[in-house]
Amino acid sequence: MLKGAWTTVWLSSIAMVIGIGLGFVAALMKMSRHEAVSAVARFYIWLFRGTPLLVQLVIIYSGLPQFGIRLNVVESALLGLALNEGAYFAEIMRAGILSVDRGQRDAARALGMTYPKMMRIVILPQATRIIIPPLGNQFLGMLKTSSLASVISMEELLRHAQELAQIQFRVLEVYSVAAIYYLAMTTVWGFVQRRIEYHYDRPFDERSDEHGDAHEDAYADERPHARPTGLDDGVPR
Repeated sequence: MLKGAWTTVWLSSIAMVIGIGLGFVAALMKMSRHEAVSAVARFYIWLFRGTPLLVQLVIIYSGLPQFGIRLNVVESALLGLALNEGAYFAEIMRAGILSVDRGQRDAARALGMTYPKMMRIVILPQATRIIIPPLGNQFLGMLKTSSLASVISMEELLRHAQELAQIQFRVLEVYSVAAIYYLAMTTVWGFVQRRIEYHYDRPFDERSDEHGDAHEDAYADERPHARPTGLDDGVPR
C-alpha cells in the first residue's frame, strides 16, 4: 500500500505541474482581446469544469481508442487530471492577475515594458500571493480525487486498497489504513502550503532581502573602489 501512496503523490504532482501550465495559458487566452482565442479558452474551461472527472477519465482511456488514439493507463490518468485541474487553475490565475491594480500595468507600459516583461516583473510577483492559497487547496483536493484513476486500473493508493481488501477480506481494516495514508499526505501538504503562504504574505522587500546579501557579495568585486583620501594623485592642491 505504501507503493500506492507514492504513486498517488507523484501522479498528483506531475498532473499539477502540467495543469498549472495549461491553466496559465488558458488564463492568458481568456483575457486576450482576440475573440477567437478567448472563445477557445472559455470553451475549454466550460467543458472540463462542467463535466465529472470520472467521465473524462473513462472517455480518455476507453473512448479515444475509437478515434485511433491509444493511451496507456498512466498517460490517460495524467492527461485527465491535468486537463481537469488546468480548467480550475485558469480561473484562479485569471482572478489573481486581474486583482493587480490597473495602474501597475499603465506604469509598466509607460516605462516601455513589453507584455511578457510586464507580466514577469510587475504583474505575476503581485498576483502570486493571491494565487498561492487556492492553488494549494486544489492540489490538496487532487491528492484525494486522484483516487478516481483507479477506475481505469491506475495502480494508486485506492486501487491497491481495493485489491488487498478482495484478497484478505478485511474491508474495514484495509480502507482504514488507506484513509490514514490520505490523512498523512494531506497533513504534510498542509504544513508545506502554510510555509509557502507565509513566504509570499511577507512584503516583497523582505523576500528580496533573503537574497540581497548574496547578490551584493557577488557584485562586490565589480564595483569601483573609492580612492583613499590623503594620497598624492598628482593634482595640484
